[in-house]
Amino acid sequence: SRNVTAIHYNHGTPFADSAEALVREYCFDKGIPLIVDSLREKMPKGVSKEAWWREKRYLFFDSASRNKTLKVIMAHHLDDAVENWIFTSLNGNPFLIPHSRENYMRPFISTRKTALKQWCVRKKVPYIDDPSNKDIRFRRNYIRHKIMPLALDINPGLHKVIKKKYENIKC
Repeated sequence: SRNVTAIHYNHGTPFADSAEALVREYCFDKGIPLIVDSLREKMPKGVSKEAWWREKRYLFFDSASRNKTLKVIMAHHLDDAVENWIFTSLNGNPFLIPHSRENYMRPFISTRKTALKQWCVRKKVPYIDDPSNKDIRFRRNYIRHKIMPLALDINPGLHKVIKKKYENIKC
């Protein structure tokens, strides 16, 4: 058995408490230690919600991983990577989400989201689809729901293209 501790950050969004409850229940049932924190600060005016939430989440992750001495496994997948590549390309600075950075590892970065969901179903691991991911007021969601279908019309093999880029990176 592996020595694993789960960490969860509650952003205080309308669905966040449901997500936290699912994580708490799963970890309790499986005997997995869990560290949870939640956003307590009010977001400053004029900042990107997504960027601010990410900053607060990573500060918590750094603290929970004993200031970067323990590895943190992130669940980013290939669909995230493609969306990120399009997002950053449209902003003039195309880049791939790294396999790893400091103590953060992304072992699923070349795995499609559907494959991860299928694995969860087979292994009876509960997962959720956060309803806020449908809110196209957020740029990443706009890319996911409006631009991705058009990009896949132009290049149906776009996920394979990005996966190949990862395969060519020396990890």
